[in-house]
Amino acid sequence: MSVDHQPSGQVTDTKQLRGAFGTFATGVTVVTVGGSAPHGMTANSFTSVSLDPPLVLVCVERRAVMHEALQAAGTFGVSVLAADQEKVARHFADKWRPLGRAQFDAVDWVPGRATGAPLIEGALARFECTLWRAYDGGDHTIFIGRLLSVERQREEEPVLFLRGRFRQVGAEHSEVGR
Repeated sequence: MSVDHQPSGQVTDTKQLRGAFGTFATGVTVVTVGGSAPHGMTANSFTSVSLDPPLVLVCVERRAVMHEALQAAGTFGVSVLAADQEKVARHFADKWRPLGRAQFDAVDWVPGRATGAPLIEGALARFECTLWRAYDGGDHTIFIGRLLSVERQREEEPVLFLRGRFRQVGAEHSEVGR
């Protein structure tokens, strides 16, 4: 299926667009790659795609270190963070953190059995994927991963991201770690 519709107007105010996108609450994940140059990145652009075959997607900005790292590795891990893991989310969102293996010194993790990608301990769920497809998404690439393994670690509430802030389920107008 191809869509070739040319809109009459164009959205150019990126601040307004970011604000509008921010009204959609999302879960928070850490996407990781292993190998000789391991890397992690906080991401809220993660979703299930298909049950058969089992597919997920994550969107990565083209300028991000993760973009090249994921393409080079060909496999990746995704850890869905719990409400008590905001510190982990902030760590992997920090552009000034160490790179390589050193960035994982601040968190508890285990190597994934299928990929070797670091998986965050205490995460609600953990996935390991092989890169199945990649699609152009403007300033991002949409990476589709075929699941190699999945595990649910615990039944807790997730950390959420809404309007540029980390939040908790049921915590009206409050922030995690406030």
